[in-house]
Amino acid sequence: MIKRKAYNALERLAKQFPVVAITGPRQSGKTTLAKAAFPQKRYVSMDDKNLREIALSNPRDFLKAFPDGAVIDEAQKVPELFDAIKLIVDQEAYSPGKYILTGSSQFRLRENISDSLAGRIGIIKLLPFSIEELKEEGLLSEDAYDYVFNGFYPPLYDRTKNYLRDDWFENYIDTYIDLDVKDQINPSNVNAFRKLLQVCATRSGQLVNYDDISRNIGVSAVTVKAWLSILEASYIIHFLEPDSNNLGKSVVKTPKLYFVDQGLMCYLLRLDSKEELLLDDHKGAAVETMAVSELLKSRYNTGKKANLTFFRDKNGFEVDTIADWKHTFAIEVKSNSDAEKKMSSNVQKYMDLRSDGVKGKVYYLGDLTCMVNGIQYVSWKDWGIDI
Repeated sequence: MIKRKAYNALERLAKQFPVVAITGPRQSGKTTLAKAAFPQKRYVSMDDKNLREIALSNPRDFLKAFPDGAVIDEAQKVPELFDAIKLIVDQEAYSPGKYILTGSSQFRLRENISDSLAGRIGIIKLLPFSIEELKEEGLLSEDAYDYVFNGFYPPLYDRTKNYLRDDWFENYIDTYIDLDVKDQINPSNVNAFRKLLQVCATRSGQLVNYDDISRNIGVSAVTVKAWLSILEASYIIHFLEPDSNNLGKSVVKTPKLYFVDQGLMCYLLRLDSKEELLLDDHKGAAVETMAVSELLKSRYNTGKKANLTFFRDKNGFEVDTIADWKHTFAIEVKSNSDAEKKMSSNVQKYMDLRSDGVKGKVYYLGDLTCMVNGIQYVSWKDWGIDI
């Protein structure tokens, strides 16, 4: 089993909060992580119809059957459990890490958490595998486009299974829509929602234009905005907000949209091979999407907020990503394999504008991480690792 970087953060939260929830997209490894981190705890799944009926009939007595707590999978299927957990943790002696909750339907899980367990729960977001995780297991190939094209969902790297990329992604989308989306939208709009996924794939790395998307899929801009919030809540896409700083030059108010997994993006673009991707107009956007995803993982795996933005001024000058972390990093993403000096021009300009200790990085597809005129050029094999 590939050890997840989120393991340590999960343990840290479980030493503080009586309840910890592992959220994230479907098939990102949430249940596997919970079982690995808490092997001494009883594992119960609300997918089990008998257990679910018992929990529904008397949730508090159900929880009392596990005096040392439990890993409760698909907890959102029994909303009554959340109020029962709240009563137990409020009335009994403080017991950090007593209940570990996971679930594949992020809407219901997050709704129940915010309604019942606010202030009592630590939350960690688990995305698919990171480059760092595969690298530490010795599983990283030498071709970056293997990962730009295939993405990082764990089942595609499970050697005990024989999933084919296209078949797996097709099933993934069908499952996601059937189990997560259908009860959030009008059933007559399912085909339009599928089209939205494809349209979003063509716009990963671009500013969101609700009216343009509306015209493309045939629903109102208001509906588009609501549907995009569903995609964001279920970790299919991520919005990168414009940078707020003291420069007074960033007039862009609209966020940029990114897929959380570039492999899913490439599948929705109907690309059949990495060779086809190399000749496609969306190659640069797919590489940039992978870079942003790796930055998200590096933060979420430590239990921290993303704190990622982008900068664009009224003249169109742009820096792909601003990471406001322990230090502030201005990051440009390039699909080049050679560390050319000109690739850092936007980063250097932004650093000169800020003049407050901002550090510059260029994420590129070369194999060597090195310094070029005070700017760090980061090999794709080190994305998200050194920051």
